[in-house]
Amino acid sequence: MSTTPLTASLIDLAARGQLPLHQHMDQATIAWIGDNRPDLPQAPPPALRPLSRELLMRGGLPTRWWADPRLYTSLHGARHAMRTAALAAVLAETNDLDDADTTTAIIAAAVHDCQRRNDKDDQGHGARAAIWLAANADTVWAHFGLTATPRPIIQAATAVRLHDIPYQAFTADDRTDHSRAERITDVVKTADALDRYRLPKLKWWPDTRFVREAAFDQARGLAFDLVLVSERAYLAGAGDTEAVRYALAEKGLV
Repeated sequence: MSTTPLTASLIDLAARGQLPLHQHMDQATIAWIGDNRPDLPQAPPPALRPLSRELLMRGGLPTRWWADPRLYTSLHGARHAMRTAALAAVLAETNDLDDADTTTAIIAAAVHDCQRRNDKDDQGHGARAAIWLAANADTVWAHFGLTATPRPIIQAATAVRLHDIPYQAFTADDRTDHSRAERITDVVKTADALDRYRLPKLKWWPDTRFVREAAFDQARGLAFDLVLVSERAYLAGAGDTEAVRYALAEKGLV
């Protein structure tokens, strides 16, 4: 029988090695995140193009897209998805991606974790999400006010499939796929890594060793602020979508 109290915070559970399958933010953990702010650059984010702003405003995703609805409000749920999409939009600007690739990166980032089964090390969730995205492409692109076409679908699915595979673990087939959607995949992997400030152990926070984006360091301050502001808003009673939109507006991204 477990002796872990139901009120234990994520930081306490992480310290004990007792994190549950479904992990939800709590006041003690967000306070700990704020208290452990790293010395990060505070460069203003780039101005997003109107297309990116429009896509981010459409980024509140339906609960039914998640394989397990219990994850919708968890650490890998809707708020993580929206922040990752926003960070992908920022990285797209710094990398001078065109409108088509920017759109693909934002959509891939928005759905990259939707087929997770839990908030722990759910290996293969990227591949499951890629299959889901390809099968539901018309619905996903329509949600963003767009029409799905083959090339963006393949590129987005590739980025989603590869997002949870470390570069050093790429197989020959992974490297071939990566070469066909390299810039989009690198943006999505980096955006996902930047949102790790929500996790309840410092060693799990963003690490330059696992990304290939020169803009990673300059985006870390923005990424931290998006986590802190949106999670505080959520815990204060805002809905998932509203909490992240509030943070995006505060940082001038929408």
